[in-house]
Amino acid sequence: MALPVKRNQADVTRWDPVTELSGLTHRLARLFDEQGSEFLLGAEGFTPRADLEETDDSYVLEVELPGVKKKDINIEVFGRRLVISGERPEHERSGWLRRQTRAWGRFRYEVTLPESVDEQGVEARLRDGVLHVRVGKSTSGQRRRIEVK
Repeated sequence: MALPVKRNQADVTRWDPVTELSGLTHRLARLFDEQGSEFLLGAEGFTPRADLEETDDSYVLEVELPGVKKKDINIEVFGRRLVISGERPEHERSGWLRRQTRAWGRFRYEVTLPESVDEQGVEARLRDGVLHVRVGKSTSGQRRRIEVK
């Protein structure tokens, strides 16, 4: 007959789903960094980093596009959706490429804005490798304060 084994509380470890999920996220991020953008997006290329800010009358989007020329950028607005796409060409190299962490090729950034926008009131400019896009809010969807008389 086997005798029961006495265990103390230090031997028992609890499963912590938050810690496990955090570790999985870290491992996936490292895998994506090692494989490059082709692994993530395939033929679609990469997604550039961007900030979206809302003001009283517009949405302002700043997209990091270093090395991209104006002629290589396409901006489309339809409904509440804003799509920025284009291509960052890879420059020719004369030596051996030992490590590559920058993304090259086609890119696409897509966002659905919270409110309807004025499709005719879109302005865009490229300065110092950052694309600034201002999309005006639709006047029909804006709130208007009514004074009680």
